[in-house]
Amino acid sequence: MSSPSKRREMDVMKLMMSDYNVEMINDGLSEFNVEFHGPKESLYEAGVWKIRVELPDAYPYKSPSIGFVNKIFHPNVDELSGSVCLDVINQSWSPMFDLLNVFEVFLPQLLLYPNPSDPLNGDAASLMMKDPKQYDEKVKEYCERYAKKDNDIKCTGEDESEEDEISDNESGSSGKDDDDDVAGHADP
Repeated sequence: MSSPSKRREMDVMKLMMSDYNVEMINDGLSEFNVEFHGPKESLYEAGVWKIRVELPDAYPYKSPSIGFVNKIFHPNVDELSGSVCLDVINQSWSPMFDLLNVFEVFLPQLLLYPNPSDPLNGDAASLMMKDPKQYDEKVKEYCERYAKKDNDIKCTGEDESEEDEISDNESGSSGKDDDDDVAGHADP
């Protein structure tokens, strides 16, 4: 069996060689962002999210830390921090899993099958149970507002309106270079 550092390299390389856009943070293989598209035939289908991944030193024996950078309305994702409530990552992680499992299976299943009985976002869970139609509308509104590929990614956190003003003032572009702008912004 290979060492954890070799496994980390192999898993990150597999992710980079797949259809995912991976943006490294700093110079190591421990932190990076991955562009993640909402699963087809879901409320999140139109959305594109930046997912922050942090690999602990003990990876793959210890699970990666996963979080949404831009906002998403979902019962099992904390709206402010982007933290994800997902048993397979938080409690039942196994070294048999890899990063491709996270992006091709675990996150799509999270978005396809929200669990309002174990919420990180109480408002989303409550709305999903009490008024599913309004919940669906709110999910679509968040996708449109915070997770459009052609928009700058709006991050979770407090300084959203100030950040929007700055990016609107700096941009001044015709819109065709926006994809490059997203990758160039530093994380908050």
